[in-house]
Amino acid sequence: MEKPRICVVVGVGRNRELGEGEKLIWHIPDDLKRFKALTLGHPIIFGRKTFESVLSYNKGKPLPGRTNIVVTRDPNYVHEGAIVAHSLDEALEKAAEIDQEEIHIGGGAQLYAQILPRVDRLFLTLIDAESSEADSFFPPYEEEFTEKTFEEEREWNGLKYKWVDLERA
Repeated sequence: MEKPRICVVVGVGRNRELGEGEKLIWHIPDDLKRFKALTLGHPIIFGRKTFESVLSYNKGKPLPGRTNIVVTRDPNYVHEGAIVAHSLDEALEKAAEIDQEEIHIGGGAQLYAQILPRVDRLFLTLIDAESSEADSFFPPYEEEFTEKTFEEEREWNGLKYKWVDLERA
């Protein structure tokens, strides 16, 4: 059996900014639609803090149409509609039991840093802006992911960004 592709769909600022205080910095409707389209039907792995941030955006519910897997060190953590794992490896095993094709990593920064050496594909939204308020950042990826498979420049309310899909060379 071939192992599933591990993918990350993420939006970052010029300095690889991700978020501030467990919230996204930029809310771009088309980018959220792209995230949904790419992850729908596949398991998605979150760190606990990021998962709880998703819940705050989604009326207390996990993302629909995807198996939500939460990585936490808390042995008592439970949330209806989500699978709990106590390590990244356990989360990947559970995800691979569900989908042998593709697994998505939904963040946050600590999980991205841990998983990046194992990621096969990045679906990036490169936002042409900076945030001095950011307190979480995506790890450096530029040297490992050099094969560009897609690029499209976009704009929303004066904010320029581009979608770039990269694979490990």
